[in-house]
Amino acid sequence: MSKRKRSLSGIKPTGEPHLGNYLGMIQPAIELQDEYEAFYFAADYHALTSVKDPVKMRRLVYHLTAYFLAFGLDPSKSAFFRQSDIPEVTELTWMLSCVTHMGLLERAHAYKAAIDRGEEKEINHGVFSYPVLMASDILIYDSDIVPVGSDQIQHVEMTRDMAQKFNGFFDGDFLKLPESRVRKEVATIPGTDGRKMSKSYGNLIEPLLPSKKLRKQCMKIDTDSKSLEEPKDPDTCTVVALYRLVATPDEVAEMEKNYRAGGYGYGHAKQELFEKLDATFSPYREKYDAIKDDSEYLEGVLAQGAARVRPVVEGVMERVRGAAGLGRT
Repeated sequence: MSKRKRSLSGIKPTGEPHLGNYLGMIQPAIELQDEYEAFYFAADYHALTSVKDPVKMRRLVYHLTAYFLAFGLDPSKSAFFRQSDIPEVTELTWMLSCVTHMGLLERAHAYKAAIDRGEEKEINHGVFSYPVLMASDILIYDSDIVPVGSDQIQHVEMTRDMAQKFNGFFDGDFLKLPESRVRKEVATIPGTDGRKMSKSYGNLIEPLLPSKKLRKQCMKIDTDSKSLEEPKDPDTCTVVALYRLVATPDEVAEMEKNYRAGGYGYGHAKQELFEKLDATFSPYREKYDAIKDDSEYLEGVLAQGAARVRPVVEGVMERVRGAAGLGRT
């Protein structure tokens, strides 16, 4: 078995990945494949809370797999697999549920946000118990680190809490406690409306879209009403904030200078942002477009990934079943 530490992360196939997904999770996850044993998955069980169309679900899983591959995930180094190809994760979820108090789940950010939106009567159990399934996702692979966005740190902390509870109940170190890893400089990516970029807000920049559609998204970025002639504050502008994520320091300094000098409109800045995004991501877009509908190839990658993680899963489940007294001795 590899002596390298293991990196684990998953992403829900609920739509085409956006710039926040790429910078906050996908890029750092792929970078870790040279340093860690990398296990990454398409979280289709999680997606069931919102995706009810089986054809769409399969397509989104394939597209997500193609997205990772286009950006450099190497199946010979890393395992990329379908969450539901490891059904034991639901078994461990039940076992963790039996040592997890309701109060912990009620403090989860996603649940509290749904309550704040007045959706209490519409929330299904999958949404409420999401942190338990996420904990199972992490713990079943003996994960050492979990690359996450800042909004997901709580889930890793909850995972550690559940693992400690299980270990305490059954008096042993049966589940490994993971650590989160956050890229501070891109922990929160602004969307086109200035809020955190999120599929639920519909404020996305999707870098692998065709050029015309990508430009249209850039042109929708909200700005204030200052005229072309007026000086502008680059530190409060979403266009500049996004440009900083993909441009060189010199390019950013030039845009900031233009903002403060006046005679430079938001339309100019949006066009520069689009051109930079388009130039940066066009090579990845070409690879993505070439493989995203090749279901046979993508299914092979997913199957290879599932086979690679299975020995780890079987080892963890043997430990936890034995600890809880499940099955024959």
